[in-house]
Amino acid sequence: MSDATVLQQEIAVEQEHVDRVYARLADLRQDASRAEKEGYQLAGVGTFGALVERDAMVYHRARRRHALDAEYEGLVFGRLDLNTGAVHYVGRMGIRDENSQSLVVDWRAPAAAAFYRATPADPLGVIRRRMIQSARERVTNIEDDLLDPEAAPDDMRVVGDGALLASLSKATGTGMRDIVATIQREQDDAIRSPASGVTIVTGGPGTGKTAVALHRAAYLLYADRSRFAGGGILVVGPSGVFVNYIATVLPSLGEDTATLRSLGSLVVGYDAVRTDPTDVAALKGSLRIRRVLERASHDAVPGGPTELKLLYRGALLRLDNNELERVRRKALQRGARRNEVRGVGFDRLFDALWAQAKGSVRNLPEKREFEAELADRTDFRDFLRAWWPRLTPMRVLRWMAEPARLRAYANGLLSRDEIALLQGSFDDLAEHGPTIADVALLDELDELLGRPRQAQKKSGNPFHVRDGVQEVSTFSDRQAATRAQVVREEDYRDYAHVVVDEAQDVTPMQWRMIGRRGQYASWTVVGDPAQTAWSGDVDELDRSRDRALGSRRRNTYSLTTNYRNSSEIFAVAARVIRTIMPDLPLPSAVRSTGVEPVDLVVGAAQLPDAVRESAEKHLSDVDGTIGVITPVERRDEMAQWVAGLPERVQVVTALQAKGMEYDAVVLVEPAEIATDASGTRTLYVALSRATQRLTTVGTRDWTNR
Repeated sequence: MSDATVLQQEIAVEQEHVDRVYARLADLRQDASRAEKEGYQLAGVGTFGALVERDAMVYHRARRRHALDAEYEGLVFGRLDLNTGAVHYVGRMGIRDENSQSLVVDWRAPAAAAFYRATPADPLGVIRRRMIQSARERVTNIEDDLLDPEAAPDDMRVVGDGALLASLSKATGTGMRDIVATIQREQDDAIRSPASGVTIVTGGPGTGKTAVALHRAAYLLYADRSRFAGGGILVVGPSGVFVNYIATVLPSLGEDTATLRSLGSLVVGYDAVRTDPTDVAALKGSLRIRRVLERASHDAVPGGPTELKLLYRGALLRLDNNELERVRRKALQRGARRNEVRGVGFDRLFDALWAQAKGSVRNLPEKREFEAELADRTDFRDFLRAWWPRLTPMRVLRWMAEPARLRAYANGLLSRDEIALLQGSFDDLAEHGPTIADVALLDELDELLGRPRQAQKKSGNPFHVRDGVQEVSTFSDRQAATRAQVVREEDYRDYAHVVVDEAQDVTPMQWRMIGRRGQYASWTVVGDPAQTAWSGDVDELDRSRDRALGSRRRNTYSLTTNYRNSSEIFAVAARVIRTIMPDLPLPSAVRSTGVEPVDLVVGAAQLPDAVRESAEKHLSDVDGTIGVITPVERRDEMAQWVAGLPERVQVVTALQAKGMEYDAVVLVEPAEIATDASGTRTLYVALSRATQRLTTVGTRDWTNR
């Protein structure tokens, strides 16, 4: 019997089971919808208790229906044939038949662990592991791993070359492809790491660090939903491009409660995409900048009043600039938060005026009445608002655009060269907003300035009626309510778990920013030291990370297999990183395409055409995405060269490419990227983004550096 015939027969076997699963899914969806409708009838009793019961039933049934809807695509993706004779199907959610017999085991359940952990050396009771590929309800292909040949029955059929390598040849699409069906044992160890403490995952390019981090978030939500859905999971990535790239993964795993943020959008009200030059970013990321910011937060307001004159009951009360400065400094002692001690500053101002009034005002009233009379005067209130206003972090950061102020704040903390380097970096704040590095400074200023006490805001839940009751009356309301199970304040900081991806690029100041949102959290931290763009003090970086993570127990995992790149592509990237880190342990690329990367050197006038032609060629070579990776400062220019090509062509900078994956890559002007050690590490990252094809195009030969 031919291999093709065997394949079709085995597909038919799996199709029969998949049909049964989807038929059961349709029944469950119908049951959930019916129960949801029946819930509304409870309100007919007319009591408050009936409303509460109705609301609870409608909410939970609507959420169940939403979960069933979300898991439609690729619901069943695996099968385990065990040496006990049992067969387990593995999928995105657990489903039982009408007799409570398992049709599909949830991938996060202990019973499914062997699907990821079993190996030929340790089969864990698994004879055959099968990956089932499908398009909606139709099985399109299967791939088998025979893990225990000696235990296999004579009639057991084995199809394909192995599930993992088959899955790696698939196009990635525009969003990150989840690897739930192809998680391997070293990855699964990290995913199922203990929920408490800190899980640290390291590994080179293509080892699946990001996929592990996201699947770990989904696993934690499954294993202890009340803790992690209630407290929330925060996922922090390096850029907005990266966050958009991974945004489909957790929903595809049945989880949509996690919060995804880039380093540029972690502070409420900002979504920074601009980047600073490497040396400026290092200065802004250093802890030394915190003392600079602290000085700024205590400084006098630019253009503020330098004298106070009040005519009170025929006497002139006057405080000159020196006296006003003395009052302000006395109220703003080291560690004081300016917005929080505003009242203290006003009290000391009243004290200074009272001391003058006692010597010059006849028939002086009691001090309380004196203060009340002043507070009732419009001119005095105007002075207070100008002299000690409520300050926002952005307002203070803009002060540093003034050269004299920046020099004063940085004196003794930064060198003259460093001050000159920073000079001008804050000039575009008003027009273009902050850079990614500035966002951490804004968060630090928010901490230094403090916040005046405000009245508690009303619930942000649009369905809230009163405590314990939410009213959902329309279909769209019910859909939204199923996705709004926890209403958190806008600047929420009490997450139960924090995931930090591409952690090697998080600066000391950014660790402080993230740490404020994970004070009570467990952590998952993934990264690769060899890919770091940090050019500052490494010891300071390590200390800052350790302070953010606290004294929590560490669980460390190392990923050693590169599943993304072909061996031909990774060989090029490996040669680059070896030039500065010759002893670095590198992951092993597990597959070969037989296609060598292409290196083109052209004249400057021919470069635009060469880039476009390379992108067009890759459009015919691969079915998935093509990344055109450029030097940071030339992204917009080079994007014009490929304008009008299909959306599969995506233009990103070498920094934005971190964590990304493309089926083919056109890397432009690699010599402009690798200008120093930090640039060489960035080039290493850019060279290791492609799964199938790589072309480098430049005006200089970069391969013989």
